[in-house]
Amino acid sequence: MKKYLLAGCLFLCSLVHAQEQEYSAIDAVLTAAADQRMSAVVLIADKGKVRYEKAFGYRDFAGQIPLQRTDVFELASVSKQFTAMVIMMLHEKGLLQYDDLAEKYLDIPYKGITIRHLLTHTSGLPDYQEIMDAHWDKRKVAGNPDILAYLNQYAPPKLFEPGEKYQYSNTGYVLLASIAEKVSGRDFIEFCQTEIFRKLGMKHTAIRTLAEKAAVKNFAIGHIYLKERDAFIRADSFPSSDYTIWLGNRKGPGRISSTAQDLLKWDQALYTEKLVKASTLAEAFKPMVLKNGSISNYGFGWIPVTDDPSGLIVWHNGDNPGYKTEIMRFIGKQKTLIILCNNASDQFENTIKQIRILLTR
Repeated sequence: MKKYLLAGCLFLCSLVHAQEQEYSAIDAVLTAAADQRMSAVVLIADKGKVRYEKAFGYRDFAGQIPLQRTDVFELASVSKQFTAMVIMMLHEKGLLQYDDLAEKYLDIPYKGITIRHLLTHTSGLPDYQEIMDAHWDKRKVAGNPDILAYLNQYAPPKLFEPGEKYQYSNTGYVLLASIAEKVSGRDFIEFCQTEIFRKLGMKHTAIRTLAEKAAVKNFAIGHIYLKERDAFIRADSFPSSDYTIWLGNRKGPGRISSTAQDLLKWDQALYTEKLVKASTLAEAFKPMVLKNGSISNYGFGWIPVTDDPSGLIVWHNGDNPGYKTEIMRFIGKQKTLIILCNNASDQFENTIKQIRILLTR
């Protein structure tokens, strides 16, 4: 018996040592990125327990205000998984089917596009932002009804027939939020706040207006590097950020702001049936099969990786002026990686790649 106890103790000691080495290596990767001026909050959890959580860089570079682990970030397209969840919740209530045509719910000039096409970026829809950029009066703030009206008024052609191929489409997620409002009879923002954020205790998460963001004292401001000044400048100082102002009322493709800790609550809820059944959620993690039988590696608001030896991985990133964000869920190992960056660092993608290797070996 003593021999077995000793063997068990030795195994646990070696496991703890290996984990310590793993997180020491991760810290070295992130410290190197921070030395290259990546500004970010990083959280890594194992079975819901936070194993690593640090803030690097500045909430506001001009004021040299350091980032805090509790700071609020623009999530950009990480928001899409919440839009997809709203659609899945409405599907479970029997209010819509994935293969319903979008034209059943919305007055649009594009026929033959299903909700499934919208979820998986296989709709062939044109880019709404190009249409609005060309024709919208930018002294006003546009929302989904305006976007739909301009799609009808100018009706640029589809890029391809629905289901033929994958092409990332923010337009599709605008339509999804509008469909959700139509079938539920509720405002999309209110639905998310009541049925997801509040239900999961995500107290610092919301779909905020520009004024509401400005009122959040610990909002991590997005920054862009200006080479001629060798400095990070607020992203809202650049014309490239203007669309976040005049498209500031859009719903569906982005606009959620949150913290790393709140995203961990979201991640952990997805291991339960607090929002939808496990069988419903499983649909979100399946790649889309195109018309020709090939696989498009995008599910419902998530990008699944099904061939990793560690098991299923699902992830999504976001990219707004001054921001890069990502959540990666190592479902096979029940680990979670959350990185929220507020200076669009060119170290971002390589840093995630290195951490992923360390977390899956």
